[in-house]
Amino acid sequence: MTASPSSAITIFHNPACGTSRNTLALIRHAGIEPEVVEYLKQPLSRDTLRSVIERMGVPVRAVLREKGTPYAELNLGATHWSDDQLLDFMVQHPILINRPIVITPLGAALCRPSEAVLPLLPVGPLPPFTKEDGEQVVDSGERRG
Repeated sequence: MTASPSSAITIFHNPACGTSRNTLALIRHAGIEPEVVEYLKQPLSRDTLRSVIERMGVPVRAVLREKGTPYAELNLGATHWSDDQLLDFMVQHPILINRPIVITPLGAALCRPSEAVLPLLPVGPLPPFTKEDGEQVVDSGERRG
């Protein structure tokens, strides 16, 4: 029961991240098998990363991850770094890319918390979903249009 072609939805995923696992599970709960890109194993090219961020409509800094990364040691909080330099750091150190990022025909977003994926799913309201930690997600059915 696939709601849309697999290639129509992509998740940039880190299986070690609970939010990423819950987001992937929510997509599959919708009956969709997305293209799963484990970006730590398959690093994104600079052009792909730039394109994804542009599609999200957010600043480059909005996708930088601080926790568990070399963010502090590289002094990436300093304001002198240009977007191009920040992209270079993320290509060199993919762990700096916050996750999960999901792209669908309805848009693209950093899905933190995992239920942020719901407005991007090209399907009707989903039945309740239970996250790994037991929290229940109730889908309002609102979608980007």
